[in-house]
Amino acid sequence: MIAGLGNCFSAAAQTRTADSLRTLLSNETRRDTTRAIRLQLLSNETMLADLPQAIALLEQSLALCRALNYPVGEGKALVRLGTLYRRQENYPQARQYTQQAQALFRRRGDLAGLAKTYLQLSFINLAVGDLVASLRAAVTGLPYAEKAGDQLTHGRLQVAVGSVYVQSGNHEEALPVLKKALKAVDAQADKYMVVAALNLLGNTYQLRKNWDEALACFQRSERLNNELGDEQSATIDNTDMSELYAEQKNYAQALKYALKARKAAVLNKDKYNLPPAELALAHAYLLGGRPDSAIALARHAFELGRNSRTLESLRNASEVLSKAHANRGDFADAYKYSGLWAAYKDSIAGERAQVKISGLRYGYEIGRQQDQISLQAQKAARQRQGIYGLLAGVLGLLLLAGLLVRNVVLKQRANRTLNEKNEQIEHQRDRLDQTLTQLKATQSQLVQSEKMVALAALTAGVAHEIQNPLNFVNNFSELSLELLAELEEEQQQPSPNLVLANGLFDDLKQNLRKIHQHGGRASAIVKGMLDHGHAENGRRQSVDLNALCEEYLRLAYHGLQSRHRTFTVARTLDLDPNLGQLHVVPQELGRVLLNLFTNAFYAVHKKAETTGDGYAPAIGVRTRHLNGQVEVAVRDNGLGIASAVMDKIFDPFFTTKPPGEGTGLGLWLSYDIIANGYGGTLVAHSEEGAFTEFVLTMPQAQTVSRAAAAATVQQ
Repeated sequence: MIAGLGNCFSAAAQTRTADSLRTLLSNETRRDTTRAIRLQLLSNETMLADLPQAIALLEQSLALCRALNYPVGEGKALVRLGTLYRRQENYPQARQYTQQAQALFRRRGDLAGLAKTYLQLSFINLAVGDLVASLRAAVTGLPYAEKAGDQLTHGRLQVAVGSVYVQSGNHEEALPVLKKALKAVDAQADKYMVVAALNLLGNTYQLRKNWDEALACFQRSERLNNELGDEQSATIDNTDMSELYAEQKNYAQALKYALKARKAAVLNKDKYNLPPAELALAHAYLLGGRPDSAIALARHAFELGRNSRTLESLRNASEVLSKAHANRGDFADAYKYSGLWAAYKDSIAGERAQVKISGLRYGYEIGRQQDQISLQAQKAARQRQGIYGLLAGVLGLLLLAGLLVRNVVLKQRANRTLNEKNEQIEHQRDRLDQTLTQLKATQSQLVQSEKMVALAALTAGVAHEIQNPLNFVNNFSELSLELLAELEEEQQQPSPNLVLANGLFDDLKQNLRKIHQHGGRASAIVKGMLDHGHAENGRRQSVDLNALCEEYLRLAYHGLQSRHRTFTVARTLDLDPNLGQLHVVPQELGRVLLNLFTNAFYAVHKKAETTGDGYAPAIGVRTRHLNGQVEVAVRDNGLGIASAVMDKIFDPFFTTKPPGEGTGLGLWLSYDIIANGYGGTLVAHSEEGAFTEFVLTMPQAQTVSRAAAAATVQQ
């Protein structure tokens, strides 16, 4: 949640823009304000890809602005440095630069700048768990944003206020504040803060047990993060959805989203979100009866939280460890972590913090009231300390007696149930092993079934293609037999006509040449298929992608005509002549192309069955080499895909074909080959009743130049 709030200053990395800025900085060496601005712009462009480099660029810009006495640029550099050091979890450095910016803006009377620094300080204090200081900074910044007319920063400060209420447990007060904040940032089209507000609202609804509203917030937040390319905030959404499903005892969904969140955090080296992602996974394992796995993850999250001094991570990790050890019967460790959980919980949202937070509720009178609140809090703290001391003595005695009795009872119970649990675990393990074996066998059978479907389509195309030369051979053979009969009849004449005989011989020779020609054509088709069949499985080869598209389009079309002889389809090829070659497994890529072509022919044929003679079925194939990617697009004007099922078309076993006509594995296998085999993408665009277009892309690393391909062949 804190990481999501911090992204309001993020900018998407644009490689071209960054390269242009580097070129300008290299060519223009003058130390002026333009160079200072360009350094800040380049820092924005490189922040997501290389955070240390972005910080170094801002440090250069700051030094130059100070040397040029350029306060506007200096203020922007200081605010940005505070943001980036906070994202690096270097909170002391982030606070130092933010306070320097605050002093500069106060000297210049820059109200909008002051509002941004209070927003930054609110984020920093929220990250380190100082909720009172975070709320104080946010509330102090609100009037500055209002006076400056900075609606964008004002909305972000409202979200910061709501986030403190959520973390402090004031859920009833948080809900109206966050709804108002979401409306404000939505009006400003501030997508990053819309994401943060949605995440906080989702947490609030979750704590109130409003499951549907919480899930809707998390799902909308994830969609926005995917649009923004913000993998860090998307990890937060997946973590929250895992925790939501865990509370509903939905083990499968909780495990799915927790694994997804942890994988993204590890791959992106995301220090913000790795502890909560691991704790979500630990919750899922605990729900699934795997306390050992839960303990391992929670301990790692606890260490990360201790290293970064993040109280929220320490609190949540302590809670999971307490439950997991209790589940295993390790009650001593469970009690230890339960005590830590209570201590960290009090540190974050204890009664003293609650008293202060209640006094800071959304008012601008904070400075005048702070002294009175502090005195009241100190008095209450002294009273509580006396009461707590007395209660601690009594509770200590009671706890000691209770623990002694409890230990005796638990040991007796553990001895009775240990053998029963061991037997249950062994029985469940055997059942799971048997189920896993059955699932693997079923999956293998289904994949083999899909391969046989593709082989049947390929065989039908080859059979139809080879039929033409065979027809020629048969026709010329029959004609040759007739010529031989005439020649025999002429030879039996008393006076054979040599001119006629020679003409018959010439015709016979011509027919034999035709037979040889078309026989050679059939032989070439068979040889080509044998070459495909005898190629080593899994061995990558240099392949002409354009030729592969033409070949499998022709085979798919012949397969269609073998079933519907009178049906014709207009086929358009727009092939990039400079595409080069791909270093791939031809059979794998051919299977993907054949599946896409077969689906396209199926769609236009089904549409032709339901429309009149005015419909002209057509399929287009396009290849391109764009932006370091090799692209193949297959477009048809068939039935199209309904928007309601568009998100499911790459799921295994999903098909819109009638029973018996499709396995639902074709697109799934195609997507798996392209995405996992070659690191590419396979996406679909469609309008129901109008068209469908599948676009296949693979990284440039899969391609080889024509010269390199030729050298490989010669070797």
